[in-house]
Amino acid sequence: MNNLIVYLNSERVGSLEQDESGLLQFSYDQKWLEKPSAMPLSRSLPLQSEVFSGKKARPFFAGILPEEGPREKIAEILGISNTNDFAMLERIGGECAGAVSLLPEGVAPTDPKNVRHRELTEPELRQLIAELPSRPLMVGMDGLRLSLAGAQDKLPVIVHNNGICLPIGNTPSTHILKPEPDRFPGLATNEIFCMTLARAVGLNVPNTEYRPIGKKSCILVQRYDRATDEDGSTTRLHQEDFCQALGFPPERKYQAEGGPMLSDCISLLRDWSTTPVLDIPNFINILIFNVLIGNADAHGKNYSLLYSGGERRLSPYYDLVSTLAWPDLSRNLAMKIGGCESVNAFTIGDWKKMAKKTSLGWPMIRERMAESCHSVLNELDEVRAQTRKYSEFMVTLLHETIGGRVARMLEALSRQDH
Repeated sequence: MNNLIVYLNSERVGSLEQDESGLLQFSYDQKWLEKPSAMPLSRSLPLQSEVFSGKKARPFFAGILPEEGPREKIAEILGISNTNDFAMLERIGGECAGAVSLLPEGVAPTDPKNVRHRELTEPELRQLIAELPSRPLMVGMDGLRLSLAGAQDKLPVIVHNNGICLPIGNTPSTHILKPEPDRFPGLATNEIFCMTLARAVGLNVPNTEYRPIGKKSCILVQRYDRATDEDGSTTRLHQEDFCQALGFPPERKYQAEGGPMLSDCISLLRDWSTTPVLDIPNFINILIFNVLIGNADAHGKNYSLLYSGGERRLSPYYDLVSTLAWPDLSRNLAMKIGGCESVNAFTIGDWKKMAKKTSLGWPMIRERMAESCHSVLNELDEVRAQTRKYSEFMVTLLHETIGGRVARMLEALSRQDH
């Protein structure tokens, strides 16, 4: 039986085991269960003394790992099967999303006051960015045990005195570095534009900075699942994405593949958020915003819950991109709105149907649609002015696309009122 110890920050929470047939199972430590402050790793893994089978445990633990192309490359480099979640977590599960780390028995978590990192020179940084597509998460590099979910190449880093450092072992990172993939030219500008616009209209998003490295456009995103203490040390905050919380494995992140629907997401917030009266309307706000910018890829792993100070709240929003900028990408929504599969979800009947399915009031949704439209229109020119230096072509395209989409939603609302 292979075994990994699961920690939340420095506290031992339980054990992840793999039996001889390769199946996972997870169990909480009795000492953790007896703590008054004990919290579950996931809504899908409630506090209990009974063992969770692989079917129950896998959605959370597989959800920590990279997906698709990066996962396959990592498996190839490490000489393991790309379907072996345990072997991958054993190799790269030191520094993950949220507060979770998985370590072999006898290996203690890093003391937050005794962090180890390696500062990168500019040439080293350029080399690292060049290698990232063929070596995701710099897997195999001595001392690195990094994991991030998702299919895009990215890297957890520490920003120190404006320089970029690699965290060693399971030292907490502070930022995520996302180089622009060659197959999506303009993605860095697109994401900066959409994140800047989101912040301008009052949505909760992390600080995001455009940072070219050599000739490669990158963005640097401050991690919202990290907190800096007064002494400068970094503490992990626990989080999980909606797929993990709802018990969907990462390969089922899209509704069309049996993944979460909007009704599942609303029910999750209603039942599990400690402040659903705020989180549900805020979730509707980001849903509307994603339609306005033309983001068809807002799936179950692109929304998360943040656990902090005894609260479970909708996390800041991330990966906000107008997927319409690339004509070859699907226009199908990751989660349908009412019965509508298209990102061009402007028919009021679809929104009313969604309101009914989720037991939400249509007047509240209608008011938020109108407010979102006017807020976006008010900020669009200013965001264009702030970001056009990164790519005049992409920013102009987004400005025109989003402006046109806002007009279509306002027209649909106006027709409904008459």
